[in-house]
Amino acid sequence: MMKIVIAEDQGMLRGAMSTLLSMEEDIEVVGQAGDGEEALRLILNLNPDLCVMDIEMPVLSGLDVAERLKAEGSRCRVVIVTTFARTGYFQRAMRAGVQGYLLKDAPVSDLAGALRTIHAGGRVISPELAYSMWEQENPLTEREQDILRHLAQGSTVGEISGALFLSPGTVRNYISEIMQKLEAKNRIDAVAIAQNKGWIET
Repeated sequence: MMKIVIAEDQGMLRGAMSTLLSMEEDIEVVGQAGDGEEALRLILNLNPDLCVMDIEMPVLSGLDVAERLKAEGSRCRVVIVTTFARTGYFQRAMRAGVQGYLLKDAPVSDLAGALRTIHAGGRVISPELAYSMWEQENPLTEREQDILRHLAQGSTVGEISGALFLSPGTVRNYISEIMQKLEAKNRIDAVAIAQNKGWIET
C-alpha cells in the first residue's frame, strides 16, 4: 500500500483527486493540504511514500516544498501535477529531485499508473511537457549567460567589464545581442525572461 499526501490549493480539485486515487486498491491518501506550508508539515509528520503537489500554491510553492524536502533528506518522492509548461519550473523541479512532472488534465488512471512507477523507483515526465521543454532550447551562449548573471546581481557595465576581462564596448555589444535574442525591452526584462525560462539561475 502506497501512502500519499495531496497538496492543491483548489479544494474541489483536491477533493476529487483524493477520492479517485483512494479508489485504487494500492493507494491510501493519508493527508491533504491547501498550501505548501501545510504540505511540508504533513509530509514531515506523516512520512508518506509520495506527495502529489501543484506548483503554484499559497505560502510555499510546490517547488519550494520539493527543495526543502531535498535539503531535509526526506524519503518522500515528489510528483508535480501542473498546468504550466514553463522551462524554468521544469529545470528547477529536476534540480530539486522531483520524480514526476505531469499535466493536470491527464486521467486519474494515468496519474495512478505514474505513481506506481515512481513508487517503484522510476521517474515519469508527461510527454507533452517534455516536448515543450525540448522546443525551448536555450539560445544564449555561455558568455551571454555569464553577463546576464552579473546583470541579475545588479552589476554595472564597468563592473562586468572588470570581472570578465572584456572592454565596456564588448559588454554592451553582448547585452544588445542578448536583448535581441530574448526580445527583451531592457536589461531587467532580459534577466526576468532568462530566469523564468531557467536559462540562468534564479
